[in-house]
Amino acid sequence: MAGNSFGTLFKLVSFGESHGKAIGGVIDGCPAGIELNLEHIQKELDRRKPGQSKIVTQRKEPDVVEFYSGIFEGQTTGTPIGFAIHNTNQKSHDYSHIKDQYRPSHADYTYDKKYGVRDYRGGGRSSARETASRVVAGAIAKQFLKGVTIQAYVSAVGNIVLNKPYQELDLSLSETNIVRCPDPEMAKTMEDYIKQIRKEGDTVGGVISCVIKNVPVGLGEPAFDKLHAELGKAMLSINAVKGFEYGSGFEGSKLKGSQHNDLFNEDGSTQTNMSGGIQGGISNGMDIYFNVAFKPVATIMQKQETINDKGEKVEMQGKGRHDPCVVPRAVVIVEAMAAMVLADYLLMARTNKM
Repeated sequence: MAGNSFGTLFKLVSFGESHGKAIGGVIDGCPAGIELNLEHIQKELDRRKPGQSKIVTQRKEPDVVEFYSGIFEGQTTGTPIGFAIHNTNQKSHDYSHIKDQYRPSHADYTYDKKYGVRDYRGGGRSSARETASRVVAGAIAKQFLKGVTIQAYVSAVGNIVLNKPYQELDLSLSETNIVRCPDPEMAKTMEDYIKQIRKEGDTVGGVISCVIKNVPVGLGEPAFDKLHAELGKAMLSINAVKGFEYGSGFEGSKLKGSQHNDLFNEDGSTQTNMSGGIQGGISNGMDIYFNVAFKPVATIMQKQETINDKGEKVEMQGKGRHDPCVVPRAVVIVEAMAAMVLADYLLMARTNKM
């Protein structure tokens, strides 16, 4: 299986399966001399871990990260940073009923046809549990990106949409509720809706918005490695993501050029920010903002018709512990992937000119 690494200079190679002994990774290319707050890295993992509230999967995993290399006396050494997160609460028998069946909208069918073998226990490598490794790498990248702030939040659950620009929100309120929405009233509405969806044995999707401030001018390459293209790749690599838009996004296509152009101030900043902080694939110093759309979790507690590995029609029903809505736990994953992209491009920018 190829494609288990992300990044060019700041690179993560992840390993492990949902129901194996551990998941983890190796971070290659992290500069030496970065003062690391290991407690903060663990707190980032705690934002992603299962069992943290009543509206997420009740799998109980401490998700404690152990580092094996690349860190000495609280600093990065410049050598590969190896780490692992041990799985402690697997219930593989919850998946025995789908051993020979393909769950609708899961990776079961494509994995089986591509590799001729699949780990049906929680989806194996296709499980979103793999994203814990990304959170560790992203937490380290954040500590490298001094001065840059990355804040993601839930802006929609199903048809419940927070229609306020981020400038009107106090994004620090996102971590004060279990939905991770910075509007307390809207967060309660979203929470109640997710609970109702869970009672129905169903799932619902949503949208995570992300705002990145204090990005230096000049990150990104103008042709195939545009900054927004890499951010899009990063977000679309996250499990369950179905869409990515930055700046004015799809709504911008409805405007005239005279409405959409960002006019300059004398200091190089712009009066508006339809560009989303990126022009010509390169950061311009304005806020970078984007939306990431997540589909409903594919495993539902309702009966569905599917096929087995013999091509026969069968009936199946989800079992075990699953998220009714993935977006509250995915907020930190979006931040982590954004941080890795920026760390990578910041290192590349050091080679651009004398």
